[in-house]
Amino acid sequence: MYQKFLTFVLACAIFLQTGTGILSAEPFPGVEFAAEELKPTELYAKSAVLMDGDSGRVLYEKDGYAAMANASTTKILTCILTLENCDLDSEVEVSALAASQPKVHLGMSAGQKFYMRDLLYGLMLESFNDCAMAIAEHIGGTKEGFAEMMNRKAKEIGCKDTYFITPNGLDAKDSVSFHHTTAADLAGIMRYCLKESEKAEAFLEITRTKQYSFTDLEGKRSYSCYNRNAFLDMMEGALSGKTGFTGNAGYCYVGALEREGKTYIVALLACGWPNNKTYKWSDTKKLMNYGLENFEKKYLSEIRLDPSELEPVPVEEGQGGRIGEAVYIRPLVEERPGIEELLVFKGQDITVSCQMAEKLQAPVEKGAYIGKVTYRLGEETLKECAIRSDRKINKIDFSWCFWRVMELFELF
Repeated sequence: MYQKFLTFVLACAIFLQTGTGILSAEPFPGVEFAAEELKPTELYAKSAVLMDGDSGRVLYEKDGYAAMANASTTKILTCILTLENCDLDSEVEVSALAASQPKVHLGMSAGQKFYMRDLLYGLMLESFNDCAMAIAEHIGGTKEGFAEMMNRKAKEIGCKDTYFITPNGLDAKDSVSFHHTTAADLAGIMRYCLKESEKAEAFLEITRTKQYSFTDLEGKRSYSCYNRNAFLDMMEGALSGKTGFTGNAGYCYVGALEREGKTYIVALLACGWPNNKTYKWSDTKKLMNYGLENFEKKYLSEIRLDPSELEPVPVEEGQGGRIGEAVYIRPLVEERPGIEELLVFKGQDITVSCQMAEKLQAPVEKGAYIGKVTYRLGEETLKECAIRSDRKINKIDFSWCFWRVMELFELF
């Protein structure tokens, strides 16, 4: 009888033991990252970016995060905002401010009326400054109201250093800053226009049109527009683009190309001044060819961690089946949306590593965070997925020990 009592006391004391969880960071076997420095390419532009249009990663940059005037490349944001916020059959009345905009302009007069659709073609094919102002006043109420919409949208897109004052990109300055963006932000705006906006198809349709004709609503004057984006005929797979020039900005360009399942976006700022009008085409082709020749597509699914490779984690002081039995939880990898495919420099490999608790202390809730799986390209973290517990484990207490002892001696 004394031995039975002693066994009961010892069993009840089990839950007083303590322990701690330890995180480890042992990478899973894989090909070691082969670092290779990206050699700079000779470019005319003072600021340039080559972006993976699918993932949004910057593949190459030359002062790509410097804030600079960007001229009429601004109009890609004006266009996508219009497509997202206005019926293209809307009638737009031209104000005196819109009619007074400098060349390049359509030559509209105050009081004239146009369909919004027609003004967008004038905006994107010929880069007409008066079309931009008429559009901005119609949608934003005032030039300033539309500028607020532009800057708000730029932040939503993910721009880090963009501040727009005018809808047409003419050089401007106010009490906050000057009209500017960065090559990286500009490439990101183009990516939004092509890949993320619900109006991407409409944007492509307008910017790829070679010629467009229309009249004002009274039919008194006719207009014809011709696409000034010469890059559309320079390379196979050219998608879209927008030129720009002002005295402060110099020649600017943002354009996109799609070939062999890859999308590249090039943004150039300060790419020469008169008489250097062709520099932007030289730089664009050089960067596009650099991307086509030096990058390949990788898929995270090809190296995704098999959850069965993760060992169960012991839980100290956890309630289990019988007294003295070890208690484990099974790790579950929580797949999260994020980058699934991306362009990488040839020779680079994506690696996957795991950090997970070696042991846990009860209580443990179902779905509790116990580690993470990390996908990396060199030192860059591409994606992280949480590892969570598959079930709840309560802590051993006196009541649990009592009933286990009763079961042990078959008293019930």
